Amino acid sequence: MLNTVQSNLLSDGSRLHLNHGPIDLIIEAFGETETVQCAYERATNKFNNVLTDLVRELPALRSPISQNRDTLKSPVGLRMQNAVQPFYPTFVTPMAAVAGSVADYVLKILCEGDKLRKAYVNNGGDIAIHLDQHEVFNIGIITNLKTRAVAGTVSIGKKDAINGIATSGWHGRSHSLGIADAVTVLAPNAAQADTAATLIANAVDLPGSTLIKKVPAKELFPDTDLGDKLVTTGVALLPKHLAVMAVEKGCKRANEYISRGLITAATISLQGVIKVVGPNRILTQY
Repeated sequence: MLNTVQSNLLSDGSRLHLNHGPIDLIIEAFGETETVQCAYERATNKFNNVLTDLVRELPALRSPISQNRDTLKSPVGLRMQNAVQPFYPTFVTPMAAVAGSVADYVLKILCEGDKLRKAYVNNGGDIAIHLDQHEVFNIGIITNLKTRAVAGTVSIGKKDAINGIATSGWHGRSHSLGIADAVTVLAPNAAQADTAATLIANAVDLPGSTLIKKVPAKELFPDTDLGDKLVTTGVALLPKHLAVMAVEKGCKRANEYISRGLITAATISLQGVIKVVGPNRILTQY
């Protein structure tokens, strides 16, 4: 049985917190007071069904994208499917886009009908963004999901056509096939950013290295969508040339996604080696 939806304003009085099971959202909207209140009410009402729909469609959502066409019907499930489809034939399931898709969906509801100047939905670090012509969104870029160390900042305007940010790595909430400390992706929407961050982080790897510990995903989580695929559970201190080699593999994949219009930019971090892929102006390093 699923627990109940929790909805409340945070102590600052401006941000809305929505929680249902594993989904935990921080939402903020900017506009006239009544407009923001109506937006928060809409988001809360629609959020009530999100987790229930995902649980119902979970078997299809955990299947490789080639196996679940035309089986997903919920708004979030369809977003997940549409987000991962362009990355085929690389192995990926719609679950790679779950956090970003939830953020995108709630943002869409939030912004319907009303003139919000700016809004964002943060789903555990995967963020969907709405900006009007005169607003900007500033965010720090972390280099390690465990230590939360910050490498620099990103300032996004409407002209950048970036409406999604996501971060992935082997220290994160989801299992990773790679060894990246953090991969942050900027993309047209959060679902695409989520998928790309996962796949770029998977590419940052040193196959066969004795400095890396991996186990089959299903040994850690029997119901995982990754099955027998090896996921990272430990990374020893790497010689710098090996860290650079692994990061370059991620850069190659990120450049491919940029060339195909799937993402705008990415930062890739591993044990102090940090690479920015895409427009240099996107990241202001400290």
